[in-house]
Amino acid sequence: MVIRPKVRGFVCITAHPEGCAAHVAEQVAYVKSKGAIPNGPRSVLVIGASTGYGLASRITAAFGSGAQTLGVFFERPSDEGRPATPGWYNTLAFTEAARSAGLKTANINGDAFSDDIKKQTIDLLKREFAPVDLIVYSLASPRRTHPKTGVVHKSTLKPIGQTFANKTVDTDKGIVSQITIEPATEAEISDTVAVMGGEDWEMWIHALMAAGVVAPGATSVAYSYIGPEVTWPIYKNGTIGIAKNDLERSARRIDASLKSHGYGRAFISVNKALVTQASSAIPVVPLYISILYKIMKAQGTHEGCIEQMQRLFATELYSGRGLRFDESGRVRIDDWEMRPAIQNEVARIWPTVTTENLAALTDIAGYRAEFLKLFGFGLPGIDYDAEVEPHRPML
Repeated sequence: MVIRPKVRGFVCITAHPEGCAAHVAEQVAYVKSKGAIPNGPRSVLVIGASTGYGLASRITAAFGSGAQTLGVFFERPSDEGRPATPGWYNTLAFTEAARSAGLKTANINGDAFSDDIKKQTIDLLKREFAPVDLIVYSLASPRRTHPKTGVVHKSTLKPIGQTFANKTVDTDKGIVSQITIEPATEAEISDTVAVMGGEDWEMWIHALMAAGVVAPGATSVAYSYIGPEVTWPIYKNGTIGIAKNDLERSARRIDASLKSHGYGRAFISVNKALVTQASSAIPVVPLYISILYKIMKAQGTHEGCIEQMQRLFATELYSGRGLRFDESGRVRIDDWEMRPAIQNEVARIWPTVTTENLAALTDIAGYRAEFLKLFGFGLPGIDYDAEVEPHRPML
């Protein structure tokens, strides 16, 4: 079938297998171009491994450190008349590249929140992998079925305590408008914490430790975002931010638990604002990213997922000089984004952006291009008018 992008709001409902493979190949090539990461991880579990920062972490571990990797994800295969999700094709491309390079890799597709997938993961680690020395927790899901209660929790993107109004952009139509969002209820706050907080991360670590598949000195990292004040009502001080606070509390508990059992450390890495499937759904954030990209590209400091993760691994996790923490015990890979000169320029441009000057004042074209790349579109060397086979079994 010929596969073309079909965008519905902040989601593209199609994905191109060859384009996704080309996108993965670009990331692999970048990591290789930076050279080996000395003393990097050897056996890695990535929970949420098929897109975004999780995929970039897996690529960096494999092709920067020669690590064996086990990826856990929840992706949909193709069916009649419909291609698979981009994460499905990303994982196939990564697996083929890793195995061609002689790197051990395995995949588990299923609900990472469930006890069953945790058990499957542990069983596979015991059978085929060395104890893991890096555990990356990078899940991004709109809902979670609690493994103990069976309750289905759904996350929301809302402010807390008061109505929020600000600019946003329809990235597909290029229209800048005002958006008003009513505050979350207590139930919505609680549900968002249940989905996006740290409870599941803790469950994973405790299960892995109890099974004896964690290596001495092992590290676990989860990813977060803080951002500038313009996004705080909907992000840092909203329902997501409350969930991220819970994630940070879990990081401290996991860190203490790992150390008390003779293992290593756990921490939060605060990463840069990027075009991802998750960030595209957050009001205000796409407009902020479009402004940010224009400024950082002009200054030569722009990074994507793979550049961020390669820098995290090379300059923080495995630098040999120890992690650099902020006052709250977080590693800050958003440091270039949050430089005062960058944020002052964002603050100057923000109030002046309109539909009419959007293309001139922001990098909305770059945002759209990066968004489509997530789904395998717009990659050089791909004939998007050609027939392509969408049905590809997981390796």
